[in-house]
Amino acid sequence: MRTTSFLPLLAAVLMAVPARAQAQGNGSSRPPAASRDSNSDEAAIHRWVDRWAKAFRAHDLDGIMALYAPEVVAYDVVPPLQFSGREAYRKDYSEFLAQYDGPIDLEIRELRILVDGNLAYAAGLERIGGVLKDGQRSDVWVRFTSIFRRRGGRWLDIHDHVSVPADFGTGKAVLDLKP
Repeated sequence: MRTTSFLPLLAAVLMAVPARAQAQGNGSSRPPAASRDSNSDEAAIHRWVDRWAKAFRAHDLDGIMALYAPEVVAYDVVPPLQFSGREAYRKDYSEFLAQYDGPIDLEIRELRILVDGNLAYAAGLERIGGVLKDGQRSDVWVRFTSIFRRRGGRWLDIHDHVSVPADFGTGKAVLDLKP
C-alpha cells in the first residue's frame, strides 16, 4: 500500500524542520551551502504554488495537471477516500472547476515550505471562492498539504491533502471558519 511506504518519508521530511532551523541559526553571516541550495529550492516550490494558483483561478485543467506526478495520491474534501493517479485526480479537479461560473478567487495564507534534498513539503490555508453555476456565491477556507519530489530538475506534486474541520457532534463539515 502506497501510504504505508510514504509515512516514513513524510516523517523524515517533517523531522528535518528543527535541524534546518538550528543550522540556519549558526551565527555565520553566510548560510551553509545546503541552506543556499534549499533557499533556491524553496523559491522553486513558491513558483510551483504560483503556477498552480494561476492555473486554478483560470480553470486551466491541463496547466494544473502538468504539476502533478503520474502516481499522485490525493485526499480531497469530496469522496472517495483517495484519488490514485493523475487521471483520477484530473477527474476530481474537472468536476470541481465545472461548478464555477467564471474565475475562482484564491487566497493562500500561512504558507510553509520545507525542502530536504529531492523532497519538499508545502502546507497552509487556502480560501476558495467564486460564483457557482447556480448563481450562488461560494467562499470557504480549507487546509492543504502537498508533498513534492524533484525529478529531472522539476518539482512534481506526489501527494495532495485538502481538508476542512469536522464537528464530530453533528458529523458535518465546518465551512465557516476563517483564519
